Amino acid sequence: MLTLTCAISDYDHVRDLASGRVRAEGISLRMLDMPLEEAFFRMIRFEEFDLSEMSMGRYVSMVSQGDDRFVAIPVFPSRMFRHSSIYVRKDRGINAPGDLAGRSIGVPEWAQTAGVYMRGILAHHYGVALEDIHWVQAGIHQAGREEEVRVELPDGYRLTRIQDRTLNDMLVSGEIDAVMSAHPPHCAQDDSATIGRLFEDFQSEERRFWETTGIFPIMHTVVLRRPVFEQNRWIATNLLAAFTEAKERSIARLKEVTAARFPLPWSFEYFRQTAASFGNDYWAYGTGPNVTTLKAFLNYAAEQGVTKRLLSVDDLFPDEVRQQFKI
Repeated sequence: MLTLTCAISDYDHVRDLASGRVRAEGISLRMLDMPLEEAFFRMIRFEEFDLSEMSMGRYVSMVSQGDDRFVAIPVFPSRMFRHSSIYVRKDRGINAPGDLAGRSIGVPEWAQTAGVYMRGILAHHYGVALEDIHWVQAGIHQAGREEEVRVELPDGYRLTRIQDRTLNDMLVSGEIDAVMSAHPPHCAQDDSATIGRLFEDFQSEERRFWETTGIFPIMHTVVLRRPVFEQNRWIATNLLAAFTEAKERSIARLKEVTAARFPLPWSFEYFRQTAASFGNDYWAYGTGPNVTTLKAFLNYAAEQGVTKRLLSVDDLFPDEVRQQFKI
């Protein structure tokens, strides 16, 4: 039995793996629940874990630069549409995506996965030229935040890095017009009359985006330290199977109609509505069911300088799991 440490957030679709109800054949997992940014930081900086949840933006950036310390398996614990993650000053006449042209927009990191998707969506689906925006990089609520990976913006892009102020404070003061971030600035949660979402009815906008593109954004994957993988290549397939079973058990709880397993009214009806739009396997793992989303993300990342070259899906995952889930 191979013992491995795994740092991952406390998702319901990972719960049965963490509790031991689901086991990866031949592997004993020590599951560590910790804040996502901490897990990413400790894995990238110190390689503290055998496997870890990882930002897709950071992972693809590293792969493109020849940093091969990690190898991913196509497990995607975090997925989220990001139209809801654009916050604007309402007193600046910003009512539609096109109104962001010529504005100053804050981002916590250029390679943050949520930001890669948001910028790609602005450029490809709303026709906003990213070169027309003055980008500002700083911490959301803590000054001095830096990129965890090296990025080189394409010619014509303007990015100013601010070390002594936060995006939240700059949005409040009016130094910037908007913020794109996975974590909302506090000022957007204070019932402010000045600051709010660009898309107030974001769910309708995100549904239209899905119906038009077939893209369901993938935020995170799971990576293994390469030496662990190379010494035991069989673990990639076994881990993928175990994560998949845990996820399927979670979905079975969600659609339970006899007794609610989640503290939400009509959770089974939410599942039915989601499955009607997305299909029953709406949170699919593996490469094949996700090729449209993965290719779109890799295209966005290359265009924005998050990756040094356009990667393919084959560059991200080992043969064992790609052969099991054909593209």
